[in-house]
Amino acid sequence: MSKIRVVQVSKPGGPLELVERAVPQPGRGEVRLKVEACGICHSDSLSKEGYMPGIPYPIVPGHEIAGRIDAVGEGVTGWQVGDRAGVGWFGAHCGVCEACRRGFHVNCSQLRIPGINYDGGYAEAMVTPAAGLARLPAELSAADAAPLLCAGVTTFNALRNSPAKAGDVVAVLGLGGLGHLGVQFAVKMGFRTVAIARGQDKAELAKKLGAHHYMDSDAVNVGEALQKLGGARVILATAVNSDAISSMVGGLGVQGQLLVVGAPPQPLQVSVFPLIMSNRSVKGWASGTSIDSEDTVNFSVLTNVRAMIESYPLEKASEAYERMISGKSRFRVVLTMQ
Repeated sequence: MSKIRVVQVSKPGGPLELVERAVPQPGRGEVRLKVEACGICHSDSLSKEGYMPGIPYPIVPGHEIAGRIDAVGEGVTGWQVGDRAGVGWFGAHCGVCEACRRGFHVNCSQLRIPGINYDGGYAEAMVTPAAGLARLPAELSAADAAPLLCAGVTTFNALRNSPAKAGDVVAVLGLGGLGHLGVQFAVKMGFRTVAIARGQDKAELAKKLGAHHYMDSDAVNVGEALQKLGGARVILATAVNSDAISSMVGGLGVQGQLLVVGAPPQPLQVSVFPLIMSNRSVKGWASGTSIDSEDTVNFSVLTNVRAMIESYPLEKASEAYERMISGKSRFRVVLTMQ
């Protein structure tokens, strides 16, 4: 194999183009993955539209990558050709910035992100630092594993690091690509899980995902309804609507936490008084490291958590991206390589 097919963006706002490139070779500390599946995430718009500075165009998007190692660079230990592996938002950390020195590797100031500052997974093969790899269990197909490496680890890791304990009321705002996984994880972690979305048509989905309660935000005052349950210990905000997220503060219990993983473009507007009087807080959460991704896929196998996916071949990447960005997908879009 001397050439591979990749889907690249040549300039900010440009189209997704299917082109051929020379097979990339791994350098020191790197491996080459033969990509079997790559999820399409809303964050791919950062490189597609040029929303983040410093992107090296042309760039191959994609940071929900599952495949198999087919080449190992010098100095790599613990991995060999044929191993199943994946990489998500966390591609590698620098090890020398203050965040890294304090152990906060996912907050590295020089974070390596596939599809953002080096070529990602909209490709038949890609090169990535070995430090960012997560080992994939045999029980997960590549298509099932891929979205767990971003949407999955983000919701799983946020919830398991939250102040909620088994039996606490935990609400999940939004039943989209992040939220439908967040509900499943919350249920499996033993939380009294409340799914919140707009419209009664989502009630059946919430029940299917295992939620103990469903609240239609168009029909009820969610804050008051949550207080009737004792107040939420944690509300996981996966929606990308800042007004909807801001309105959730009233549903928190004493010392409750509004945990934001969805990224709306508009700022939140939160009244300080209810925060102070009940020691409530608003916190953001950023994904996880490679071992967090490994924990996520293993927990998903253990508890039978799966993303609901729509699959497209690589040559239909542009159509698949538009399906994702329209918000009409149910619920994660995944490219599969033939």
